[in-house]
Amino acid sequence: MPSMMRYGMTVPLDGIPLAEHRHVFEELADLGYTDVWSSEANGTDAFTPLALAAAWAPSLRLGCAIVPAFTRGPGLLAMSVAAMAEAAPGRFAFGIGTSSNVIVENWNDVPFDEPYKRTRDMVRFLRQALVGGRVEEAYETFKVKGFRLGRPLSPDLVPPILVGALRPGMLHLAGREGDGAIINWLSADDVKQVAAEVGPDREIVARIFVCPSEDIDRARAIGRFAIGAYLNVPVYAAFHQWLGRGEQLKGMWDAWQAGDRKAATAAIPDQVVDDLLVHGSPEACREHVDRYVSNGVTTVALALVGVDGDPRQAMRDLAPQ
Repeated sequence: MPSMMRYGMTVPLDGIPLAEHRHVFEELADLGYTDVWSSEANGTDAFTPLALAAAWAPSLRLGCAIVPAFTRGPGLLAMSVAAMAEAAPGRFAFGIGTSSNVIVENWNDVPFDEPYKRTRDMVRFLRQALVGGRVEEAYETFKVKGFRLGRPLSPDLVPPILVGALRPGMLHLAGREGDGAIINWLSADDVKQVAAEVGPDREIVARIFVCPSEDIDRARAIGRFAIGAYLNVPVYAAFHQWLGRGEQLKGMWDAWQAGDRKAATAAIPDQVVDDLLVHGSPEACREHVDRYVSNGVTTVALALVGVDGDPRQAMRDLAPQ
């Protein structure tokens, strides 16, 4: 593992209750992992797993990848971020992003309006609020009247704010007003194109989906299912159009729009699966992950998918060398 690269795991691990994660967190630290990264879709919320890790594994850095900008009010979000930063002083990174119309509108009944501006406004609000400033502001996408955080952070404990980003507008925001970008569902070769939009001297966190299996047909079947679920969401479809993968994915998109899910997944080329899903032996997986780092990723956040057996063995097999 390069000395300047951080190497993390997405938590919680599937099939293991949160109450039983103490040994998971402790072993991750012992294995040489530097970080744990949560997510927030329809499983756990982003903060609870990290709060447990803060208490159980004090050497790990903790990160959210990502919290949607729409699903919490500004004041509540500031309290959650500040509490996490206070629980893990100097070792918490906060990731915020637009999320998607599926999560925001379909699952949470919140209009998915002006996602770029909403994320930008939340970043600006948090910059003011976390240090205890009184916020009286009419942002473009929401208003805050007289909010002041009751437990403000000292400036040295304000966490880095990373922006979940896909296309140039959000990537520029991540580099201009954030402390870096969080990226996912892209190939190792795509990283160069994405990192160039963020700019220099910014953290680039990549959630990298890994199926540690040498059964190539099984791994590709798992990959097709996941790609179908993600890359038909409009924000991800637009991302891959921008990356130049439009012709490769046209068959999937056409079949999906026609309502034929089986044909859609079958239309995904092997090359796309092999580019977007890391799979194979532990050694092959590590070599593939190293290509992401060589192309500009500074923090790896592995996300295990399709694990056949105990996910703790997979985290051992994929531990940094």
